[in-house]
Amino acid sequence: MNETFNTDIKELKELRNMIKELEAEATAIEDRVKAAMLDSGKQEVFTAEYKVTYKPITSTRFDSKSFKAAHSDLYTAFSKTTTYNRLTVA
Repeated sequence: MNETFNTDIKELKELRNMIKELEAEATAIEDRVKAAMLDSGKQEVFTAEYKVTYKPITSTRFDSKSFKAAHSDLYTAFSKTTTYNRLTVA
């Protein structure tokens, strides 16, 4: 490969590290907002610019692990295998 390839890889790694740092910072801010919402006892807060909600959401999901244990033949019959490419930089 050439020098441009190495430069691209270096930049990719730097950007991925920046993303991780920004995600950690965003999570810390989210945690502060959630704590403030819990402390206020409100599920919905309005500011001059924003509407913020923090409330429980209920969802129903298919438990494929339990289904596989109970009905392995059906699980196998309706399972779909997919193939994709993964880029890994170490």
